[in-house]
Amino acid sequence: MRCRMTAALLFIFMVGTAPGAVAQDDLVDRIISVPVPAQYRVEGVRNARVRTDDRVQGGKALRVPVPGRSDQPWTVQVAVPINRAVRAGDNLVLAFWARLEQGKEGATSATLPYNAVQLAAEPYTAIFSGPATIGPEWAMHEIRGRADRDYADGALSVSLHLATGRQTVDIGPVFVLNMGQ
Repeated sequence: MRCRMTAALLFIFMVGTAPGAVAQDDLVDRIISVPVPAQYRVEGVRNARVRTDDRVQGGKALRVPVPGRSDQPWTVQVAVPINRAVRAGDNLVLAFWARLEQGKEGATSATLPYNAVQLAAEPYTAIFSGPATIGPEWAMHEIRGRADRDYADGALSVSLHLATGRQTVDIGPVFVLNMGQ
């Protein structure tokens, strides 16, 4: 039930009540990622943990303490599995909940420079990506792109790069929706 509720809220956020919009039940079927923070993989830190937070959809978030800025922001990253195939030309939407729990030297916002749907294995090439600026309140961020070719189940994943400063970042549900051709 919570998954359908989350999808319905995501649906309202993304398409509102536009004529010809995708039905809510159909939207649930379009989710191709695993939007469960406990199933995300964190690289670069060992003390990330899932916590309860009723202010975010689904009530769970992954808290990631980032020890500092790196010239390679991928040194601390969150990876989210995509478990369904994608066809060339498919329109994809990466939508994720994030907030800055604690910013560098009291900063109230931080930019995450790279949030992408990419290959799940080397060379980790991005299908599409974009930045997101996060603040102390939960907000959903959206990045859109199109598949350049066919990809098999498990060939893609989401990557969120976090090493932009000494900060603590909360990541809630991460959705990738395949909106079709």
